[in-house]
Amino acid sequence: MIGVACCDRIELPGHLGPYFERLAPELDLRRPEEIDRPEEVSYMITFAPAPDAFVPYPNLRAVYSIGAGTDAILDCPSLPEGLPVYRVEDPDQAIQMAGFAAFHVLWHHRNMGQYLENRKTGHWARSITGLSPQARRIGVMGFGHMGRAVARGLVALGYPVAGYSRRMPTPVEPGVTHYTEDDLDAFLAQSDILINVLPLTPTTQGLIDEEMLAKLPEGAALIHLGRGGQVDEAAMTAALDRGQLSGASLDVFETEPLPPGHPLWTHPKVFVTPHVACIPEPQAVVLSIREMLLQHLAA
Repeated sequence: MIGVACCDRIELPGHLGPYFERLAPELDLRRPEEIDRPEEVSYMITFAPAPDAFVPYPNLRAVYSIGAGTDAILDCPSLPEGLPVYRVEDPDQAIQMAGFAAFHVLWHHRNMGQYLENRKTGHWARSITGLSPQARRIGVMGFGHMGRAVARGLVALGYPVAGYSRRMPTPVEPGVTHYTEDDLDAFLAQSDILINVLPLTPTTQGLIDEEMLAKLPEGAALIHLGRGGQVDEAAMTAALDRGQLSGASLDVFETEPLPPGHPLWTHPKVFVTPHVACIPEPQAVVLSIREMLLQHLAA
């Protein structure tokens, strides 16, 4: 089975090639310049393909994302209609995401940003009320592979957790109150800390806007781990400035990398991280793709 690895952001053959050679030797994965008969290529591995990435390969049977997201692939103008697109579902990534989300929940709940500010001046001031996890209701927006892991971790820490998804998940997660799309306003109204792990789709593009933020409890915090295009950054900044939001943790942005001098870098209520909530281990990516490939292409 001949495959091609191509991506505009990551040099995939150098990054994953040694792992494919060791863990999936039966898969013949090549660089585009190493393909002499494009019609023999049956699969592509990518994350952010060039606009014309799919043009040379008329007989592709599947494309595999090396990460949990597929939006850059689905947006590629040369993606053939109906070509199956698969993504890695690595349990380790979900664990990473859950830990990252828990850190930021504690950051906002326990007011860690203020303690760092106090440290600069040697100011000893303690918060002594509202410290119980029961004092903060958590809303997890998006209840797939990642959202379920995030919710499970926060339930284990004692937080009241609600999950939002288009349909009722099967099975439901023990300890989680589930809301569906008909109950979005009620879900938002009870989310003192809102965690977004939704995928980017036409429905979720720009979803977290001024209207949605106004439906959160006053002083709520936003933890944005989904996709950059889902948050109206100007509306979010205005909500922070007027106190509707008490703080925001942002791992994804409309423009990445976040440009130097962008106001979010220095906003006192914003915690910026460079899209690192979860990063798959190369060997896990290769083993996941190998399993899917052998299953799908043998069918």
